Amino acid sequence: MPDFSFVLLYVSDPLKSAAFYADILGKPIVESAPTFAMLPLNGTVMLGLWRRDDVTPKPTGRDSANEVAFTVADADTVRATHADWSRRGLPIVQVPTDLDFGCTFVAQDPDGHRLRVFAPQAQ
Repeated sequence: MPDFSFVLLYVSDPLKSAAFYADILGKPIVESAPTFAMLPLNGTVMLGLWRRDDVTPKPTGRDSANEVAFTVADADTVRATHADWSRRGLPIVQVPTDLDFGCTFVAQDPDGHRLRVFAPQAQ
C-alpha cells in the first residue's frame, strides 16, 4: 500500500504561503521556489504549496471546500492557539466551540483554505 506523504494546497503565492505556515506552525521551509514550496507537518507528512496557475491538471474545486486539521492536546490548547492566531490576524470563521468530536475552531490561510484546530473528545 502507498504511504501517505503530502498534503498539497493550491495557492496564489507559494513563497508567501510558505512563510505564513512556517510562522504559525514553527516549522522550517525545506523547499522554496516561485511555483512550489514545502515544509514538514510532522516526521513523515509534508505540506506542499503549489502555485494554482501551474497545477496540472487544472483544479476545479473551491479553496474553502477543504480543511487541513491540526490535533492538539486539550481544549485549553485549542483556546490558546485561537488567541495566538487571532493576534496574528488570521481570519477566524469559527470561534472555539464544543462539537461531537471535541473542542475546535477554524481559521483561514491567505488563500482561504480552512485550518481546523481541535482537541478530540475524551473517550
